[in-house]
Amino acid sequence: MEFASKEYFILLILLIPYILWYFLYRKKSEPTMQMSDTFAYRYAPKSWRMRLVNLPMVLRCIAFTLIVIVMARPQTHNSWDNKQVDGIDIMMAMDVSTSMLAEDLKPNRLEAAKNVASEFIADRPNDNIGLTIFAGEAFTQCPMTTDHASLINLLQSVRTDIAARGLISDGTAVGMGLANAVSRLKNSKSRSKVVILLTDGSNNMGDISPMTSAQIARSLGIRVYTIGLGTNKVAPYPMPVAGGVQYVNIPVEIDTKTLSDIAAMTEGNFYRATNNRELKQIYKDIDKLEKTKMDVKTYSKRYEAYQPFAIAALLVLLFELILRTTVLRRIP
Repeated sequence: MEFASKEYFILLILLIPYILWYFLYRKKSEPTMQMSDTFAYRYAPKSWRMRLVNLPMVLRCIAFTLIVIVMARPQTHNSWDNKQVDGIDIMMAMDVSTSMLAEDLKPNRLEAAKNVASEFIADRPNDNIGLTIFAGEAFTQCPMTTDHASLINLLQSVRTDIAARGLISDGTAVGMGLANAVSRLKNSKSRSKVVILLTDGSNNMGDISPMTSAQIARSLGIRVYTIGLGTNKVAPYPMPVAGGVQYVNIPVEIDTKTLSDIAAMTEGNFYRATNNRELKQIYKDIDKLEKTKMDVKTYSKRYEAYQPFAIAALLVLLFELILRTTVLRRIP
């Protein structure tokens, strides 16, 4: 525990003159009664009230000390913690092209993928997981991290219309998405490195072909699990029209051969998901991946810890007041 305002501890010096005043000068101001002879009281036993006569003073000193501690602002200690856990390095490459707005999965493909991926991340607390998103181009939404709360927040912040609004070029650059994810894993020291590639289309954009990216992944010992998302024939797609939305059926064109070849080349698996239930089961299957030892460095934040001392000071003052006005009350 640390104290943010240690200078307040100097106030404890005030206890010295108070204790001296109490024992040396205070008794002189108290009323006395003169007696001709005290011999009869010489061997009289002391009552428990006499033994506790100085207890209120002790309680006041304790309360003052606790108040000074509160003023000094006690805080939990800031520290880095190194530990070794079981986990693997995973990059998730997710398609965010406009076709992911199709509603053959509920509420749509991208939202369904985000929800299932969030559950997958939450169920693997020891893994180092990152996120790449791609449409006509690719970029890293979140580098690999064990701070899964932040990762899930960044995942959920991916808008379903990110390509439709022109924030990223539309299209499906599978090769670029895979290459971006692989680049994040190339310096990993983990024995198990995995990319989970999810798309609902065929590669039609980008400067790197999917198979070239797969060859790079294989050379780096990275397994790629590919997921083709969408129904087998057509899917309802919300088309904006004047005054609302009109649904049209668009064909589902997933390059299953390329996705299957990527998985085979990198010793991964290829999956097809035509509904929410199948997508969940796929992530459960991937969840059975091997684990390996990895070092994790965690950081503990600083929190104010004055509350217990403040409560204790209040209770001590209350107890002192009750004693002083009841059982230990002194007659003037």
